[in-house]
Amino acid sequence: MSVYRAAQVTAAGGPFEIVEREVPQPGPCHVRVAVDACGVCHSDSLFVDDAVPGVRFPLVPGHEIAGRIEELGEGTQNAWRVGDRVAVGWFGGSCGHCTPCRQGDFVVCRNLKVPGWAYDGGYAETVIAPSDALARIPDALAATDAAPMACAGVTTYNGLRRSSARPGDLVAVLGIGGLGHLGVQYAAAMGYETVAIARGAAKADFAEELGAHHYIDSTGDTSVADALQALGGARVVLATAANSGAITATVEGLAPRGELVVIGADPEPLGISPTQLLMSGKVVRGHPSGTAQDVQDTMAFSALHGIRPMIETVPLDGATEAYRKMMSGAARFRMVLTTR
Repeated sequence: MSVYRAAQVTAAGGPFEIVEREVPQPGPCHVRVAVDACGVCHSDSLFVDDAVPGVRFPLVPGHEIAGRIEELGEGTQNAWRVGDRVAVGWFGGSCGHCTPCRQGDFVVCRNLKVPGWAYDGGYAETVIAPSDALARIPDALAATDAAPMACAGVTTYNGLRRSSARPGDLVAVLGIGGLGHLGVQYAAAMGYETVAIARGAAKADFAEELGAHHYIDSTGDTSVADALQALGGARVVLATAANSGAITATVEGLAPRGELVVIGADPEPLGISPTQLLMSGKVVRGHPSGTAQDVQDTMAFSALHGIRPMIETVPLDGATEAYRKMMSGAARFRMVLTTR
């Protein structure tokens, strides 16, 4: 019997344990992926902590997966080959029959199949994934770089390219951590006049290294909104920081008809009044990650422009360490588990 190793939790909030499982066979329209790397995302805690409906234990988290196809299920042979390098992200497949799917808006599928929730995720040596979840990894990207692109990368990249900003517009990225350090790189590469917003004057040099044209210290004497208006007002603010207060503080820094794109998750409500939006036609919207094609586009753009996530790698046996480091904030950017 062939077996593979996985890092699982058996109860909500429980510790990770490495277990051996029998290698599964892919069903129709599915493939088996040999996992090379899997990013550790803050959203994994939704499932580990049983904070959303439908979580089943034991649970193998992980929705930033990069690996190689090792077996094809029926109906996948025309599009994929054994050995193809693929990524699977937050978008782990769609149902194809709900209203958003029938409208072609697959990423907001009402039955979205998130790895580590709908099926076992990438904290393992093997994953069975639907073929519509697969994104091709370009040769220029290592698996450890590709894995975070499947969630953190596509969310920031897609959040910007689906926004109303055009090259030359003033675009601000709130937060330069795990999401924001990618957002600043993408914004600069897309031709925006890029503003990085973070806490502390000491981060200015780092923001410049990422490609930012301006830096705003949110703890400084000048408010974030006033600092943005002094630059002409932001066409778009990409809010990557998971802090509702900090997100709210950017609204008055938007230009007329400016857009606040929220991707940082915080359960606290935003303190925005209707008047703030009505008088100057401002827009506030949440942005989900992206489909498999969006992930593929993100990786291609990243390879073309030399954009990479800043990562720390840990072997699969160190899943507990990697998870705790990411959730505690001790990881500056992205933690990535490796299997080989």
